[in-house]
Amino acid sequence: MTPRLVLEHVAVHFGGLAAVRDLSLAVRPGEIRGLIGPNGAGKTTAINAVTGTVRVTAGRVALDGQDITNHAPHHISRYGIARTFQHVEAFGDMSVLENVLVGVGRHAPVPLWAAALATPGARRAEASAREQGLAILDDFALLPYRDEPAADLPFGLLKRMDLARALAARPKLLLMDEPTSGMSESEADSAIAAVRRIAESGAITLLVIEHNMRVMMALADTVTVMQNGALIAEGTPAEVQRSAAVIDAYLGEEAVDAAH
Repeated sequence: MTPRLVLEHVAVHFGGLAAVRDLSLAVRPGEIRGLIGPNGAGKTTAINAVTGTVRVTAGRVALDGQDITNHAPHHISRYGIARTFQHVEAFGDMSVLENVLVGVGRHAPVPLWAAALATPGARRAEASAREQGLAILDDFALLPYRDEPAADLPFGLLKRMDLARALAARPKLLLMDEPTSGMSESEADSAIAAVRRIAESGAITLLVIEHNMRVMMALADTVTVMQNGALIAEGTPAEVQRSAAVIDAYLGEEAVDAAH
């Protein structure tokens, strides 16, 4: 089976600083891959290299076997890659449902002329999109807020809306940067359960940066650990928790806490 995402000996330099050094990994279709490491390890830079928002200095990035190294971000988006950010970019004047419908519209576009003329096909597509949007809001316990302007949401709810919008787009690969930051433990548990359920049902591959180790250990199939721009360990959550190198470099007592 061809991996969904491959990074081969990827390096990213900013002047004389090596933010990512000789990073290689392969993510299977439908896999949920965790990416962890201390601050400054190069995790977000690695994601930015996949999405084309930083330039790869050396190495190769491929999606489904197609080389996408240093392609423009809007081209990479068209290949079926989406991402969420640690700080949510929402359409503040639009409702929660309307924000999620933006995601639905990415995989079910209606020609402008058909929408303008309100053709029967356009009306059916609109009704279907609304049904899909409401269903994903329900998955994230956001139905009571569907008509609220996104700008009025507290941060935890805004993060849940961002996850719902990203998953509604049904990308092949979704890159998530700290998806549960700002959430309470119960909110994080509920959101991660919805993410896993939707990703599995839609065969969406996830690459997730997350500092909440309890969440990461419950979500990821495989965990990749970075330090100083390089990969230092990889394995199942249980294997990573037991790794002396990982504990020394990053987890410390969190490895013990997350296991209980």
